[in-house]
Amino acid sequence: MSTNLKYLSLGILVFQTTSLVLTMRYSRTLKEEGPRYLSSTAVVVAELLKIMACILLVYKDSKCSLRALNRVLHDEILNKPMETLKLAIPSGIYTLQNNLLYVALSNLDAATYQVTYQLKILTTALFSVSMLGKKLGVYQWLSLVILMTGVAFVQWPSDSQELDSKELSAGSQFVGLMAVLTACFSSGFAGVYFEKILKETKQSVWIRNIQLGFFGSIFGLMGVYIYDGELVSKNGFFQGYNQLTWIVVVLQALGGLVIAAVIKYADNILKGFATSLSIILSTLISYFWLQDFVPTSLYRESSS
Repeated sequence: MSTNLKYLSLGILVFQTTSLVLTMRYSRTLKEEGPRYLSSTAVVVAELLKIMACILLVYKDSKCSLRALNRVLHDEILNKPMETLKLAIPSGIYTLQNNLLYVALSNLDAATYQVTYQLKILTTALFSVSMLGKKLGVYQWLSLVILMTGVAFVQWPSDSQELDSKELSAGSQFVGLMAVLTACFSSGFAGVYFEKILKETKQSVWIRNIQLGFFGSIFGLMGVYIYDGELVSKNGFFQGYNQLTWIVVVLQALGGLVIAAVIKYADNILKGFATSLSIILSTLISYFWLQDFVPTSLYRESSS
């Protein structure tokens, strides 16, 4: 049963990651009249949706009893403040990471982002070794070296890249690269920290996600106030929202739930390699649908 759950969660993660990257990229580059939606508010709304979904799952596990749901939330969250506070650290890092992903996809095409973001496999492996005491074999370390080489090839400038970048991207590739590299380190640390908490306690993964979402909402609202407070007061919290925006928000909320399930039933390193499968899909759709990416010879060699 656990094996089936492991591979089911990994498959859903590949689908969710591919869909989120492509829709987020499209939503950030789509030219429409009026103000564009604020990524900081989208992160907050995704956290709130995640909390609501987890409460419904806990309600289902409580045999659809409101009294049992209230007792579980009270016993597992309110009566265990120190356990709840442990989630403040990964929650704050995840909130930063989610905002960085919007910055990255506003400045990089989906395919390049997907390949570069796979460096989180390396950071996750390093944190797993240092924080969880895991041991990697020679072939695993060799795979990580090949991964680093592939990412370097993707970022290596080609003869036609300068012309293509002027035509296909209005943002700064350097800003996008710095954003995705920072997200790689934050993702690696937060993921391993969260895995350590999940596997050291017997609390439900959905309870842990409620705790994550609670702190994530607080940190996210702080970010909205600090960085986009004037725009929110002028045009409203949901400025620029449309159907595509809500799809992005729902996919991001779903991602938090799927990742938690993967960490619970598999591990972070396997999660990273499963996510890599979405590169092929992202590249094909980015080239044929978004038409904002032209694969160079170096990209084809590195992604293969």
